[in-house]
Amino acid sequence: MDDYFGERVAARYDESYAELFEPDIVGPMVDVLVRLADGGQALELGIGTGRVALPLARRSVPVHGIDLSPAMVTRLHAKPGADAIGVTIGDFATVKVDGPFAVTYLVFNTIMNLTTQAEQVACFANVAAHLEPGGCFVIEVGVPDLRSLPPGQTMVPFQDSPTQWAFDRYDVATQQMSSNYIEIVDGRGEYRSIPFRYVWPAELDLMAQLAGLRLRERWGGWLREPFTNESRKHVSIWEKPIG
Repeated sequence: MDDYFGERVAARYDESYAELFEPDIVGPMVDVLVRLADGGQALELGIGTGRVALPLARRSVPVHGIDLSPAMVTRLHAKPGADAIGVTIGDFATVKVDGPFAVTYLVFNTIMNLTTQAEQVACFANVAAHLEPGGCFVIEVGVPDLRSLPPGQTMVPFQDSPTQWAFDRYDVATQQMSSNYIEIVDGRGEYRSIPFRYVWPAELDLMAQLAGLRLRERWGGWLREPFTNESRKHVSIWEKPIG
């Protein structure tokens, strides 16, 4: 897995996604994770700048994180409370850390940063190896937005301003996609593209089954909204059986 979150992105990450750091967004997520941890340890895959890990640690949950980007982790380490959080630099699909963990979580579409099916399958297997019996793996990810594609088109715009434009490009034959950003900075145009592999809920369930996990709950969001065919994302929880 390549690192697309280097210094340039890390320097502006918290500002760019400021709305996702708001308590009404993070709070319900942390509430779920505290309940699932139930006094045990938590492992965050793609810990980044600590949007979830820091408030979770403040709720007395021991947190360890894995991230590929030293630049993002440097931002985390500069924040109050970060000294209580251990971080391992590496690919969360394969890297091993000391456990076991009561809950492992992967939020904000980050499963799609693994751009092959094999990598995504490996991630589930790696998580299962880190979970204690009865432990849970939580993923938050969007439902592929293919219904927004006009007939014969492959692109869905999601940002349009005088200085910034962004669009997702889909390849429905391979499940490859990319988020593409165009920005005017000091009178010059800059372009950035991040590749992903979109994945369906049923496909994730099969990956979990291959790893020896079973689906426990699936919601349309962190407030436990019902998951329906109109849901734009899902929060899914798979459990490692006891015995």
